[in-house]
Parts: sequence; structure tokens; C-alpha cells
Amino acid sequence: MAGGPIGRSVKRLEDRPLLTGRGRFAADISFPDQLTMRVVRSRAAHGRILSIDADEALASPGVFAVWSAADVADIPPIDIRLTKVEGLAPYRQHVLARDRVRYVGEPVAVVFAADAYVAEDAADLVAVEIDELPTIMSVEEEPGEFSPGVTSEPLAIRKGYGNVDAAFCSATHIVELDLAIGRHSGVPLETRGAIARYDAATERLEMYGAAKVPHWNRDQIAKMLGRERKSVDLYEGHVGGGFGVRGELYPEDVLVCVAALRFKRPVKWIEDRRENLIACNHSRGQIHRIRAATDEAGRILAIDDEFFHDQGAYVRTHGATVPDLTAAMLPGPYRIPAYRATGHIRLTNKTPSGTYRAPGRFESSFVRERLLDAIAARIGIDPVEARRRNLLGTADMPYNARVDTLGTEVIYDSGDYAALIDKALAGGDWSEIRKAVIARRAKGEAVGVGLAVFVEKSGLGPFDDVIIEIAPSGAIEIVTGAASVGQGVETVLAQICAETLGVGYESIRVVHGQTDRIERGLGAFASRVTVMSGEATRRAAETLRQLAIETAAELMQTPADKLVLSDGEIIRADRNGPSMTLGAVATALEKQHGRLRAEGTFQSSHMVYPYGVHVAVAKVDRDTGGVTVERYLVAYDIGRAVNPMLVEGQITGGVVQGLGGSLYEDFLYDEHGEPLSVSFADYLIPTAREVPPMDVIISEDAPSPLNPLGLKGAGEGGINAVGAAIAAAIDDALGIAGAVTQLPVLPQQLKAILRKRSG
Repeated sequence: MAGGPIGRSVKRLEDRPLLTGRGRFAADISFPDQLTMRVVRSRAAHGRILSIDADEALASPGVFAVWSAADVADIPPIDIRLTKVEGLAPYRQHVLARDRVRYVGEPVAVVFAADAYVAEDAADLVAVEIDELPTIMSVEEEPGEFSPGVTSEPLAIRKGYGNVDAAFCSATHIVELDLAIGRHSGVPLETRGAIARYDAATERLEMYGAAKVPHWNRDQIAKMLGRERKSVDLYEGHVGGGFGVRGELYPEDVLVCVAALRFKRPVKWIEDRRENLIACNHSRGQIHRIRAATDEAGRILAIDDEFFHDQGAYVRTHGATVPDLTAAMLPGPYRIPAYRATGHIRLTNKTPSGTYRAPGRFESSFVRERLLDAIAARIGIDPVEARRRNLLGTADMPYNARVDTLGTEVIYDSGDYAALIDKALAGGDWSEIRKAVIARRAKGEAVGVGLAVFVEKSGLGPFDDVIIEIAPSGAIEIVTGAASVGQGVETVLAQICAETLGVGYESIRVVHGQTDRIERGLGAFASRVTVMSGEATRRAAETLRQLAIETAAELMQTPADKLVLSDGEIIRADRNGPSMTLGAVATALEKQHGRLRAEGTFQSSHMVYPYGVHVAVAKVDRDTGGVTVERYLVAYDIGRAVNPMLVEGQITGGVVQGLGGSLYEDFLYDEHGEPLSVSFADYLIPTAREVPPMDVIISEDAPSPLNPLGLKGAGEGGINAVGAAIAAAIDDALGIAGAVTQLPVLPQQLKAILRKRSG
């Protein structure tokens, strides 16, 4: 392949089994003599459990057992994986509610039966009596009591630097905004599922249906069940979407494992869509009160933000990740001399929240870019110019943002933000778009264009491991501790390995998400796999290449520096003389009781920071309040794109999810805590009809200096600034600066704005 596989839009290795109907999702996995688990969920948002009567359910034919909290009293609450700050432990969730329920959908009992139909019918027969208590439904309410002596505000995140108060005293302009981001989340095509079985002969516990972080989940399950880590194996199959919500450790995952151990029978659980919407992690849900101090030209002197994060009923595995990232990433690509952010984590009687694609950045980009638009309006300058006046420059790189998140300092590794804005404006014909929307508005249309700029984080460490082995047949296998949630892991790692070894990428098999194949792994989150696993793969391949050449040199009686590896063969650099295939080298090593095998590890204490620009053209229907996004452009600097087609796919998918959170998706509750978004008739997600024509500009102007390939992550740049860009476009369409102050922008809100203006 001329030029090597890296940088080429080669076809995905993952697609063949999916396109030919051979996908293996959690629901496809079954074992002989298995039981089905069904969860009995709380119908009250808050209350004391008075009794659980399972007699009628147990009397039903085919019902094997019914458990409540007393049956799993020895199982500790689920621990926290990220942002392990002090004070969160009392807020963790038990696998079944003990004494009190705190949200509609909380597991209070589980039924085990011969099949799914019997289990569901029996679950309806379990009578749960609850003494309902007052609910907390808004983060703006004063904190209440979570449990005796424990407040419902577990933590306040504080980040900042500089003299904020002095900056506001000396400011020419002070701009203040109240902004809100609605509660929405990832809604994967495949709902959650877990299948556990225990092999008494080997004393091993297996769980299928793992995703995202199999090794961490393995370790936690083993710890919670009092088992040796090596006696528990987790297996990842195909995953119908991740987006942050899939693959964390939930109560149901632990329960199937406990049941498989106790019953000595396989146990399977697959949630239905209603369960997914009320019990799987929600996200977003923030209210911000932000202000900026500027000089007479609109240059920012300081930003002060106080925000309230709706954590829901418990602190799950993500800990304080979302508000922590919100506070850390809010400054974005701008020079902010003084900064203060205080994020209040507050518990409500709603489904617990966790991460969703670009956690904390979708929120903070909306808030920050709304602030930049407000500054432009106050000063009377173009929104693009307001951004240019505040941008960090290439001479600032690497730039220490003077805050930390996820256990790392935020240091922007590289970037040319102004150049990417220029690329976006040129690629989107900004001046022509502006002329066109002005002309259309003159004819009575409410159409506008908006722009938003952001910095993304990716490549979270601290390590990734990879093992590469070449069999005597010549087959090449990569085993990685990473996981796949559909992002193209197999293809990207194969491309990097193929480039280093000088072989075709199609001949490489990538194994991921199997805890019995590699000792440790951190999985797939934080747009980390290409950066961390990619570099580990390159290192392992370099070591393997050297081993192959040195072995062949001895066998061919030729100096190693005279040999090269090309097209799967080791040959003399001058192309004269004998050659050996990699398979032949592996065969020779096997005869010597060795293996053509190498391990690679990449460690990193700092993340890498891609960045992007979003441009949206939107039209508002004044009669209905409906918004149509007519065109969308994303310019994204990824440092170096291993597979541009996959990067474009990640960005496009992210934009569509951003459209959902900006215009349609909203988890609503009534005043009693009853969820109102329990089906796709109530929780609206964008379809192909709502997706606009999209342009993607992939830039490679700023390779990261923190890894040899210059890689940065692509998974979250598509969604990051969608809310901000669409809000700016709607403001422009209406001719009202600051019209949009909350997401999603719903028709009734826009109609109210228009009525107020006409009135």
C-alpha cells in the first residue's frame, strides 16, 4: 500500500460480521438451563420501603426465586471509578434498594424464572409497599437530607486562578447570563444486558455483555463478591452503541453474577426500552450563572461561573466527572487572565446521572460560547471578531490552563485556533452564507448562521498495553486492553500495526474486551483508544519487527542491518539473496520453544487536546416555533488522522446526537418525580429527516508532541459545540441577541420569545 496504511480511509475490519448478520450482541448469547432475571423497580420517586411481598410471584409456575435487599445484604455498594474525591462514598448505590427508594426505576427486587415471559409476569405480582416522602426535583432548591446526617449536596467543585474580584472592579463591561442545559443522555440502539455463568469445574465466573471498561468491571465484581480477580472473566461482544452510558457497572450486572454463583446456573438479563429510559444513566442537567469582565474592546479580563449539576438520586461510577470536566474545560480556546468556577453537585429524586459523549464539554461549550456571543453584542462587534480578540495563539503552546481534571493538569499540547477558524470560514463560504441569510431575512424568513469554537480533551492515560503475536501460519493477532463501542478500534490498531510491520492491515486480527486474554486494560472512554492503544500498538510492533529481523538474520546468516521487512517478508535491503516470511520466522522460533511475540506499553500523565469549529445555518418557523438546521459544518484538528473516513464518521454521528440534545431530547419529570419520557413517543431523538447536509474538514496542523504519531482523539468533537452553534444561529435568525438561554430549544420556548417580542 503506497505511503502505508496510516492516513488512508481503508474499509473497516469490524463491518463484515455485522453486515452478514453474524453480530453477537448480548441478547444473542444464551446457555443451556439458563434463568432469566427481571427487575422489580420502584414506582415511587422517594419513600420508605414498608414491605415486599413475593408470595404470589413465587407461587407462579416457572419462577425459581425472588430476591430483595435482605438476600444480597452482604454485597457492598458499587464503587466509584473516576474522580475519586473525598465525601462521595455515602452516596453510592446498592444493588437493591435498602429501606428507602430515591427514584422511579430503582431496583427493589429481582425475579428469576425459566424464561423472559414468566419472569416479567411474575415481577408484576411482587407487591412493594412504599411510604412516599417529599421529593427534591430541582437543583435550585436548597439541599435537603439524603440520609440521617448526610446532606443532598455531596460536593462543590472549585477551580480557578488569578484575582477575579479585582478584574471585575476594573472592567469596562460586565456581561451576566443565566443558562441551562436540559437532562438528556445517550440512548443506544442496544439496551443494556448481562449474562453470567459459573463453571464449577474451574471455579470461574464469566459475564458476557461487557462493554467500555471490562477490566475495571471485572476487578470490581471480584472485589464485591469476595473472589480472586483471576477467577472472574468478562467478555465483550458486539456493542450497539456506547456514548458513555453503556458499560459502566450497574446493579443488574452485579446481580446476575451473584445469582449465577448461588444457583450454579447461567442467568441472563436484557432490559427493555422503558427500563433503559428510566434506569440507565442520564446526563447533562446543569444550570449556570456566569459573568464575564471585559475591557472596552471586548477582551476578557475574568470569568466567574457558579453552576448546579443535577446528579440524580445517587453517585454512580463516574463520581464527579461531569461537573469536574465542566469547570476545567469551560475556558476553552481563550486567554482568560482570571477564572473562578464553583460547581455544586446536588442530588435529586431522578435517575442517577453519569457521562454522555463530551461530558462537561457540551455543557461548558454552550455556556462559554453564549458568553462570547453576549460580549460581541455588548461591544457591538462581529461574533467571529469577539473570538479572535480572545484566542490563544500558537506562541502560547503548550499552554498551562492552570486547572486540573481527571487527575491530570490541563495543558494544551498544541494548536492553531485562529488558522482553524479561517479554514472553517473558507470551507463554509462564511461571507456568502452571511449574504444569503441577510437576503432571505429581507424577504421575511427567520434564518441565521452561528459559529462556536472549542477545545476537546482526549487520550486519557495513565497506560495501555498491547500484545502482538505472529503465528507459524503468518496470521497476526493484536490483543489489547481497550474496548470497542463501534468506533473502529480493530481497523485503527490494525492500520498502525500494519504500517510498522510492513504488512497488509486486512491480515491482522484484533482482540479486545476479553479480560482472560490480557492482564490489564482501561477500556474505551475519554476518546483515548487511538492515542493510548495506538501508541502501545506501534511500540509492540516495533519490538516485534526487530525480533523478527534479528531472528531471520541468524537463520539467514546475514547481518540484521542488511535486512528489511516488506510485504510480510524479511529480505535483504539490496533485494538480492534469500528471504523469509514472518510465518517462517515464527515457525523457527516455535521449534526453539519461543514465540514471535512482543508486548507494548504506553504511559502518559497528560491528555492531548484536539480542537474544532462548528458552523450552523438554522431556520425558525415563526408559526410553530420549529427549528430546521439547514446546513452544518465541523472543522476539527485531530493532530493526525489514522483513518480520515472513521474520523468523519465519528464527527457526523456526534453532530446528530448534538442535534438531539439541542432541539429534541429532554428527560422530563412531574412535580412528584414521575418520569414523563418513558418511550420514543415522549423522548424524541433525531431521525434521518432532521439531519442536515454536513461538511467535515479534517485538519492536521497541530500534531501532538506527546506521542510519536502526533495523535489526538476524534470521538467527541462532533457533539461538543452543537448546542452553542445552533443557539447562535437561532439568535441570528430571530434578530435577538441572547434569545436562547437553555437547551433543548423547544418550539414552545421560541413561540414565547416571539410573542414577547411582538408584544
